Amino acid sequence: MNKVFPSAHAALEGIVGDGQLLAVGGFGLCGIPEALIAALRDSGVKGLTVISNNAGVDGFGLGQLLETRQIRKMISSYVGENKEFERQYLAGELELEFTPQGTLAEKLRAGGAGIPAFFTRTGVGTLVAEGKEIREFDGHQYVMERALNPDVALVKAHVADKSGNLIFRRTARNFNPACAMAGKVTVVEVEEVVEVGDLDPDAIHLPGIYVHRIVHNANPEKRIEKRTIRPAA
Repeated sequence: MNKVFPSAHAALEGIVGDGQLLAVGGFGLCGIPEALIAALRDSGVKGLTVISNNAGVDGFGLGQLLETRQIRKMISSYVGENKEFERQYLAGELELEFTPQGTLAEKLRAGGAGIPAFFTRTGVGTLVAEGKEIREFDGHQYVMERALNPDVALVKAHVADKSGNLIFRRTARNFNPACAMAGKVTVVEVEEVVEVGDLDPDAIHLPGIYVHRIVHNANPEKRIEKRTIRPAA
């Protein structure tokens, strides 16, 4: 089966809509599906709840969707790189469900594995646990966390064959496999597309059963975050 679509816009057609729950891969600006995020912005869908480790930066990545006010709520573990995110949140214009990073990864993994909920010690006794079930196991308290099953997952990989078998590149793997597994519909942006059978089965990081649509973006911008310090005196 050939899952390759001619463009990011075509790949999102008919599967994204207002009010959906979306998962978007990436960590900082590493391994983000740049073309798919831009196509989502251009689609005009609004009222979105977006699961992502962070919210991009101002004007790039998910930051584009914040500027166009298409995101209603973020489920994230880190949001410190985006001034517009901060402004909207402090002004009460954007909802935020802060989630510890490991818990966020496990909520996605559990969703992909068909596990509806799990218990973790992370967050017990903090705001993270408010309103959630607490149980004791072996003398320790645990908070119950529900799995995440997004309507659509937008993912970045390095190579795909036409059936959707994926290879990720180094740290750009990050949250992408978990997002792909959790999504009810998964769209993947890749830098290289090969024929079925060209990939060594032992080299495949994620099988094509989790992938529904593929977009070829051979030359992504790949912005790099750099630490800025003041000049030496």
